[in-house]
Amino acid sequence: MKFSTFEKVGFGLLVAAWVVWGSHQISGFLVHATELEKPAYAVEVAVVAPAKSNTPAVVENAITLLASASLDKGAKVFKKCKSCHTVNKGGKNGVGPNLWNVVGKAKASVDGYAYSGVLQGLGGEWSYENLDSFLLSPKGYAKGTKMSFAGLKKAGDRAAVIAYLRSLSDSPKPLP
Repeated sequence: MKFSTFEKVGFGLLVAAWVVWGSHQISGFLVHATELEKPAYAVEVAVVAPAKSNTPAVVENAITLLASASLDKGAKVFKKCKSCHTVNKGGKNGVGPNLWNVVGKAKASVDGYAYSGVLQGLGGEWSYENLDSFLLSPKGYAKGTKMSFAGLKKAGDRAAVIAYLRSLSDSPKPLP
């Protein structure tokens, strides 16, 4: 009798399932686990109440680090952004808008890109301070934005990215 490859594979999977199920049943008969009345070893944990403070956590400002920020580091950190943004002069928009000459540019002003209503309603321009706040937490800066990136928590990384974005211009804006 000849069997097709499909039948052979199916039979092999069925036998493997029976072996697994059978070994599980046999191990259940051989080993009986009983619940301990009390733990064999007690671990003592000291309960310490967290110190309550009314001051919020201080977030380091990236603006103070701009002068010493490395463009190479900025390009390296920006690789996280390249899956959605392009940076070429006259480049196409991707999932996110093209970021050529973004420093000092009006918010939500890249032609051909459909911004969320939240960003359109912000107004103003992408100043160094606004870029720092946005890169720290896009959803915190513009609640309801469609940008899903969590943000850059390290001030040095934000400063490097801002310096890199600043360099992507025919005439970079002066540092603050």
